[in-house]
Amino acid sequence: KEQPTMSGAITVRTRKFLTNRLLARKQMILDVHHPDRANVSKAELRTVLGKQFKVKDEQNIVLFGFRTAFGGAKSTGFALIYDTKEDMLNSEPKYRLVRAGLATRIEGSRKQRRELKNRRKKARGTKKMKIGASGK
Repeated sequence: KEQPTMSGAITVRTRKFLTNRLLARKQMILDVHHPDRANVSKAELRTVLGKQFKVKDEQNIVLFGFRTAFGGAKSTGFALIYDTKEDMLNSEPKYRLVRAGLATRIEGSRKQRRELKNRRKKARGTKKMKIGASGK
C-alpha cells in the first residue's frame, strides 16, 4: 500500500506471513519500497503497520533486522505483532525489550558484575548485600 509520508511515499509489503498461536503473535517479513529516501524509521513503519493490521497498541509491534538493498530504494526486515504486552514481555529477548523501552538496561560492565558476585561469595549472611551497596 502507498503511504504518503514526510519526504515521499513508501510501500510496505508483507511476505511469509504467519500467525503464531503458541507465542500469541503475527510474524512476517517486511519489504519496504522507498524510492525518494535513504531509509524509513522504525517508528514510521510501526504506525503504518498499526493501521494496516488494525493494532490497538502500537507498542506491541516489534521491528528488527532491517537491511537496505544495495543502491537503496528497498529495505527488508522482520516484524512481530503481539496480541498483548504480557505476551511480548514473555517471549521477546531482553535487548529488544530495552530498545522498545519496556525493560531497563543492566548498568556496569560484565567484569564489574562478576567481581562483585565473587566478592559476595566470600561473605556470609546479611553481609553479602552490604558489599555492593557501600559504594553508593
